[in-house]
Amino acid sequence: MNAESTRTFLIPEWAEQSAVFLAWPYDEGDFTPWLPAVEKTYFHIAVEVARRERLIVACRSEDHRQSIERGLIERGADIGQIRFVVMPYNDVWVRDTAPLSVQTEAGPRMLDFRFNGWGGKYEHADDAAIARRLHESGALGITTLKAVDFVLEGGSVETDGAGSVMTTTRCLLNPNRNPDCSKDQIEAQLEARLGADQILWLEHGHAEGDDTDAHIDTLARFCSPDTIAYTACDQPDDPLYPEFTRMAAQLATFRNASGQPYRLVPLPIPAPIRSEEGDRLPATYANFLIINEAVLVPIYNDPADRVALERLATCFPDHEIIAIDCLPLIRQYGSLHCMTMQFPSSICVA
Repeated sequence: MNAESTRTFLIPEWAEQSAVFLAWPYDEGDFTPWLPAVEKTYFHIAVEVARRERLIVACRSEDHRQSIERGLIERGADIGQIRFVVMPYNDVWVRDTAPLSVQTEAGPRMLDFRFNGWGGKYEHADDAAIARRLHESGALGITTLKAVDFVLEGGSVETDGAGSVMTTTRCLLNPNRNPDCSKDQIEAQLEARLGADQILWLEHGHAEGDDTDAHIDTLARFCSPDTIAYTACDQPDDPLYPEFTRMAAQLATFRNASGQPYRLVPLPIPAPIRSEEGDRLPATYANFLIINEAVLVPIYNDPADRVALERLATCFPDHEIIAIDCLPLIRQYGSLHCMTMQFPSSICVA
């Protein structure tokens, strides 16, 4: 079934956008040890987004806002395209705390799902209020925001825009999310809230160091209604090899709502990147962000960067492929897609 004919559907990322939202890192946060490098990455992302659409930036205080604005002006950003919103927040991973955008018969709507700190792992009181506070700020115009009493993070679901929603069993069936819901009940929520005709459950694949319980946006991403780019491993001596091999095999069995297989594009993984404690960090190229006329792709100063950029260029022939150094971001177990949320053109931002 085509998305246009469903009553409600999750708007795919490649749809025309009005804005991208991000929350700026701050010096009392988790990124403190690497803040200059992290801000350099944020400035690069902000400049590229503001060239093509509106950018909404959450900041912690007026002083914080002024500092960010000065840095953006110094780097030639189009300040007229940027809206600042002062609000409290715990983490910068707004993919999981900002509202999701759906189209309904009555027009666009934003959904504010419950956020519980990725299964109670982290303090999250302010993050759980981000969607509501952002809406109250007026930055998203007059589009209705609906609270949903169901735990769901934006990074845990992908849509092909044509009736299929892809997610992982490791995350959505984890008892730390919705422990009182069966698989059938979770599917019913996704069908009702996101307009899914079918749920594609990915049972394999997990980026070592990932503390989201295998978010789909680190593993497999829809690039269009018929194409999935996915994290692959071709090194048999890598501990990730068995799981990613099984994941690739399962992806090959997936069919769209019309019964057709997807075109599959493997993305390599970089050589292991480790924390100061020696733990492997969850660096994947699948954590890219689609914006108007461009795709921002995380890179990690690795030879695999070039291969990933070339393969994603085949997935997005009408988009400019822009490499973003995300080595600083991965220090806190996330990357480019995790720290951004897009809003479609049907949501008129202020």
